[in-house]
Amino acid sequence: MSNHLKTKGAAFIASLFLTLPSFGQYSPEQKFEGEIGKTLPESVPYKIQFNKKASPDAPNIVWILIDDAGFGATTPFGGLVETPNIERIANNGLKFTNFHTTAICSPTRAALLTGRNHHSVHVGLLTPAAIDFPGYDTRIPFEKATVAEILRENGYNTFALGKWHLTPVVENSQAGPFNRWPTGRGFDHFYGFHPGATDQWHPELWEDQTKLSIEPNTKHLNELLADKAIKYIANQKSSDPEKPFFLYLATGATHSPHQVAKEWIDKYKGKFDLGWDEYRKVVIERQKKLGIIPANTVLPECNPNVKAWKDLSEKERKAYAHFMEVYAAFYSYTDYEIGRIINYLEQIDQLDNTLIAIVLGDNGASKGGTQYGTVNPQINKLKGEERIDAILNARDIIGTDESSTDYPIGLAMATNTPFRYWKADANTEGGTRNPLIISYPKIIKDKGGIRHQYGHVIDVLPTTLELAKAEVPEVINGYKQKAVEGVSLAYSVENAKAQSRHTVQYYEIAGSRAIYKDGWKAGAHHEIGETINIGEKADPSGKKIDFSKDVWELYNLNEDFNERINLASKHPEKLKELQALFDEEAKKYNVFPLKDFTAHNMPEGRSIYGKSSVITLYPGVDHLVGVSNPLYDGKSFSVKAEVELVTGKEEGVLFALGGENNGISLFIKEGKLLFAHRSNNQIAHLVSDKPLPKGKSVFRFDYNFNGGDANEIAGTEALYINNEKIAERSFTKKEATVYAGNKVDGTDVGRDLIAPVSDRYQVPFDFNGKLKKVVIEFAKKDKITISEEK
Repeated sequence: MSNHLKTKGAAFIASLFLTLPSFGQYSPEQKFEGEIGKTLPESVPYKIQFNKKASPDAPNIVWILIDDAGFGATTPFGGLVETPNIERIANNGLKFTNFHTTAICSPTRAALLTGRNHHSVHVGLLTPAAIDFPGYDTRIPFEKATVAEILRENGYNTFALGKWHLTPVVENSQAGPFNRWPTGRGFDHFYGFHPGATDQWHPELWEDQTKLSIEPNTKHLNELLADKAIKYIANQKSSDPEKPFFLYLATGATHSPHQVAKEWIDKYKGKFDLGWDEYRKVVIERQKKLGIIPANTVLPECNPNVKAWKDLSEKERKAYAHFMEVYAAFYSYTDYEIGRIINYLEQIDQLDNTLIAIVLGDNGASKGGTQYGTVNPQINKLKGEERIDAILNARDIIGTDESSTDYPIGLAMATNTPFRYWKADANTEGGTRNPLIISYPKIIKDKGGIRHQYGHVIDVLPTTLELAKAEVPEVINGYKQKAVEGVSLAYSVENAKAQSRHTVQYYEIAGSRAIYKDGWKAGAHHEIGETINIGEKADPSGKKIDFSKDVWELYNLNEDFNERINLASKHPEKLKELQALFDEEAKKYNVFPLKDFTAHNMPEGRSIYGKSSVITLYPGVDHLVGVSNPLYDGKSFSVKAEVELVTGKEEGVLFALGGENNGISLFIKEGKLLFAHRSNNQIAHLVSDKPLPKGKSVFRFDYNFNGGDANEIAGTEALYINNEKIAERSFTKKEATVYAGNKVDGTDVGRDLIAPVSDRYQVPFDFNGKLKKVVIEFAKKDKITISEEK
């Protein structure tokens, strides 16, 4: 490890037991060394430096993390998606071709920001999948500081923009606690979103700890992020031009929903009609010519469940090619907005002294789009030719805010060229190998150079610190720091032929796992079973979840870097050696107990309310969306509003969820209580048949869902005034949807903020009477049992 990474000493040891501020640079009271007389002329001042300042030549630092992007997508790495600004940065720096991530969102981000392995910092899987074990509780220890906490102690301003996806879900609310928000983990400012994805036209946005309301919004999320990044830089450099900054930009792109303006999509019209098989052939040859991969590389066989392009119908080809046009446009537009930030740095003469690290993907290309690609819940339910026809008919909305687009797995396979498999497959290079670009014009002389040394996402932090000559304090915010686990790649900057120094690395996501050592790699894919409760040994079908039955494979990456030739049967001793090494690393870094998606808190883990059966909301609460939104779909529940009517002429929405295509609303209009249910854009109403009582009342609706086949009766919903049923209807499963969707439409109290659920009012239709509270109560049995009024 470089001398610059050695921890600072005694001055911090004494602070270990002090009470320090949670948010801010360490700034203790210091001894005054001047002279104090009775008057100023009799006194000698002494200038105290309360906060450490960065060295005069300290670089600005910019980290950029792209979401869900395959190795072979972009032009600097041989792909066909045009990214001229990323390419410009690569040509002014170095391209690392043997760099790896964890294979999925939250774990990669935790490892990147801390320089430690993802299980080591308690983020072994996605934040909604948290369970109460050290490797999986999603509470990153303060003893393992983030890069922002470290750099702030080195005199930097720190800014985080875009996707966070690291705060425990139950702490993603206005109630906090906020110590595991970006502003609690070293960032002076945060402008972005908490969950794994957000609508690009109607994003869920927070600034610092405040929920923002930006509707009606006309800007794409990429533009909003670039605008804010430039604003942060402008303010900081105008206020203190000598002080360096750290900017962490984690785009929502290219995670689904793939959404971008039509003019960007039109630029790619017809460019992917060649299909995914030909794409792979073209790209692998480009990669060879660029020196990104060995000249003798052979293209692997197609991934399972991907049809040959030639075997698809003409309609399928047309539909799938358009999905790729939208994806490429999304990526290219993201590159454009990144370019705006880079151009601004150049404009203010900061680019040459800015260290930039770009990780092109927090994992391999996503397989979430299934065989067909996804558009919206209605189309996604269809199968076969009916679905293809629906996709073609929806061509004009794919990529707009009316879609939640993800491309088919055949295109994910193509953009992952030259590797097999996809995101979440931690046992494969296709799941974990992503390009890294490092640019630092002031010190990198080999412009456009290529580096093949082995690297991992935990290496970015120590690399950055060494190149920036920054130090890791022994204590940060009162927490004695544990060692960084990554290995700096700075040695390779000057020496393209240097031997790799990161020689051992484990991988594990949801039971799929691998171990790398000195060019050899052993891995096992784990098939996910049915959901079980924690502590149970079998799933509901009685089938045992047995990790010991997972089949291990063995590859020599020195000779077969894209894992085509399984050597497990040829070298059983080597396989056994690596399996034992995996167990050692797993014990060391909290990987055990192995868990997959069969044991976790989802879907309850996707909401701040967890498994709460009763949720009380008060008028004035922010519009609830994303993880702040209660989860309704597939459950029976009731909503009751405690109201006082004085004149009898009060009107407005008491409770609303959703909007454009799906949602429910309880409202008063023209002296009547109404309930609206919009499902698949069809609206049904329940209406009271008598005048509403003055004074205090409880207005309620019950939603009883019993399941059933598509056209069968799936449940009932009923409207009540003071426990007297005044209207009721049955609904089929097709009509049962209670879901806010990916849009900004969520839960509202005392209004319907974004889009109207009912066609009988205009938003926001604020309630102008006295609303005390709204209580949502989820059934614990098949039918709802409403608690008695006190």
